[in-house]
Amino acid sequence: MKQTLKVNIDDKKEYYIDISDSTFAKLNQEIYEYTKGQKRVVVMSKKVFKLYFEELCFNKDEIFIMPDGEKEKNYENYIKIMKFASKRNLTRGDVIIAVGGGVVGDIAGFAASTYMRGIDFIQIPTTLLAAVDSSVGGKTAIDLDEAKNIIGTFYQPKKVFININFFKTLDKRQFMSGLGEVLKYAFIEDSCNYQTPMFLFEFLTLGCEKIIQKEPLTIIRMIEYCLNLKIAVVSQDEKEGGLRKILNFGHTLAHALETITKYRKYTHGEAVVYGMFFILDWAYKQNYITYSYYRLSLDLLGKYGFKPLKGNYSADKIIEIMKKDKKATADKITFIIPCEKKKVKEIKLTPEETEKMFE
Repeated sequence: MKQTLKVNIDDKKEYYIDISDSTFAKLNQEIYEYTKGQKRVVVMSKKVFKLYFEELCFNKDEIFIMPDGEKEKNYENYIKIMKFASKRNLTRGDVIIAVGGGVVGDIAGFAASTYMRGIDFIQIPTTLLAAVDSSVGGKTAIDLDEAKNIIGTFYQPKKVFININFFKTLDKRQFMSGLGEVLKYAFIEDSCNYQTPMFLFEFLTLGCEKIIQKEPLTIIRMIEYCLNLKIAVVSQDEKEGGLRKILNFGHTLAHALETITKYRKYTHGEAVVYGMFFILDWAYKQNYITYSYYRLSLDLLGKYGFKPLKGNYSADKIIEIMKKDKKATADKITFIIPCEKKKVKEIKLTPEETEKMFE
């Protein structure tokens, strides 16, 4: 099965996303046809290289192997990729291909956006989380120790190949991490301004068993639903000037948790789930949402085995990190909060008001 989606930011930034369960031989053929005549640098995670080098028809001398982990999305590795591309004599007519999870996609995209002021970029996400989130929409980035994704650009890929056969080797924790990001879309659906109702909340509720079992048609449909919502948002607001901020539901606390634990304790999807539990609980206490929707929301998260965060972190330290978030202003912290079923909105709180959220 294959589904193709079109992203249309403007006439110069339209591209296609293929979602399929085709063989790797077919994927190799499609990549070859799409990059014919171009020199390539393939940024590939170490884990993916070990698992799939034999199945993917890239030449070894065009592959830059990235160490695994969020901590590797740093300036040093960015420079190494740039030097590797220069050594390969890439020109403005050539291409950088990311094969891996969100870390690889983010740093490879940043390299592509800045090498010779921008060359072609192709995303081949190998994790569920990257497939439904970072591979689409054009955000690229590297981290600093004190802040995630603080250096980056908006740079759209030329093509995204999503092949769900990569998910077969995801361990349970990484697959569930991707589902954390998937579940986010259920809470923001009606705020995305998509042309027709998607009923993602209901789909995720009723299809839980098939999703956990990675049933191919269900997974392809789930990814399609999520990406249709993301495309609707990104096509209206490419550079996060307004509407696109809703994609950060659960992320304000999530990024702080990742930073305070140096990206070693929680996966991104786990942190997002904890952020959603946190903001749902606060929104209910502040009467932004009804008790019935609050319970429905907790039940949906619980259906996938997720639970609220256990463990205490210094509110002061968390708030200091939140103040450095890209969406924060000089004196306020931005949160995306639920306001009714499947709808969210942006609010801004002072550090003092934010501190009360932790009481």
